[in-house]
Amino acid sequence: MIRKLGFALAALAAGAATASADPVRLGLQPWLGYGPLWVAEEKGFFEKHGVDVELTNFNWDQDMTAALASGNLDVIAAATNTTIVNINQGVDQMGFLVMDLAFEADAILAGEGIESIADLKGKTVAFESGTTSDLLMNYALRENGMSIADIQHVPMGASEAGLALIAGRVDAAVTYEPYVSTALSQDESFKVIYTAAEKPGLISDMLTATSDWIEANPEAVQGLIRAWDDAINFIRENPEEGEAMIAEAVGSPMEEFKPAFEGVRLYNVAENVEFLEGEFQATIQEIGEIMMETNPSEIKKVPSADEILALDNLYAVANEQ
Repeated sequence: MIRKLGFALAALAAGAATASADPVRLGLQPWLGYGPLWVAEEKGFFEKHGVDVELTNFNWDQDMTAALASGNLDVIAAATNTTIVNINQGVDQMGFLVMDLAFEADAILAGEGIESIADLKGKTVAFESGTTSDLLMNYALRENGMSIADIQHVPMGASEAGLALIAGRVDAAVTYEPYVSTALSQDESFKVIYTAAEKPGLISDMLTATSDWIEANPEAVQGLIRAWDDAINFIRENPEEGEAMIAEAVGSPMEEFKPAFEGVRLYNVAENVEFLEGEFQATIQEIGEIMMETNPSEIKKVPSADEILALDNLYAVANEQ
């Protein structure tokens, strides 16, 4: 059961930092790559590093973005491509930590009679606009000489998309784990016809906040980064316990969770620094160019690394290690 440990008690622990008066309101979705956040809460790593965190679950990216823009959330876990969309819409949003990259864990699923992306022509496909699913769908179409005009887009969130496929309301769905494994377990005719592994780095997630909040709260930002690092190291050292926490948080049976979790790579602080030495910046540029090509009405500008990344706090934590 996900729980919050008593903050006052945890603050008395040896080496605990002084906590800020206001809790950090953090929005996230039931995605495996965000798992270390639930582990950090369960194991008391936020409190250990002097930051009180309130985790709030959302089903739709747009709702989290609206909450961030309105000041109702301080931090959100967001896909890199979603952040690019938001910046183009005038939202002040910057990433301060790379959380994960998805490979087989983001996928396009289809039912009987559909064996490839080409077979989707004229078919109904459920996915949420402006999200990782949108990016994956557009990339897959482009790679197969098609465009969004070749399919019938049915807008809905990732959890609803999988359910719509199971119920037979759509021909295909773009979603992520654990919904991929859930759908596949319901009918032998359901299959994966494309995954993010076709383009490593296409689907990635960051912890993000407004530039003003990051500048005003360096201790909270660094506390979040340290807690994330502790959580990943805990999961790697205690895989059964850590994975069980994440599976419960996202509502996935362990028999479905384990193969799904293999399709995600988590990044600790040291790996962030290595990844951010140039590879990720180039990936951001490529993601933005794909989005501009496939959705020119919304994407007018590909943000530079300096416009989308605020890394001073990450490097400060890395220098302590």
